[in-house]
Amino acid sequence: MNALHQYLFDAYRAARLGEPMPPAPGTHDVAVLRAVRDHRRFERVVAGRRAGGGLRLRLRAALRRRRPSF
Repeated sequence: MNALHQYLFDAYRAARLGEPMPPAPGTHDVAVLRAVRDHRRFERVVAGRRAGGGLRLRLRAALRRRRPSF
């Protein structure tokens, strides 16, 4: 059984019992990802490192290395 099947069973049960509908799968994914990002930024600041830009800097450096020189 996957998440969609479980959601359908829960929605059916909630409708029969008059309870509120459960949230659809994936409803809170963006909020969870933002919370994880914020927590990692907080940990970096507490450790005395830069709070952001690490991934962007690494990607930029990797793209510079891959560019062909003409």
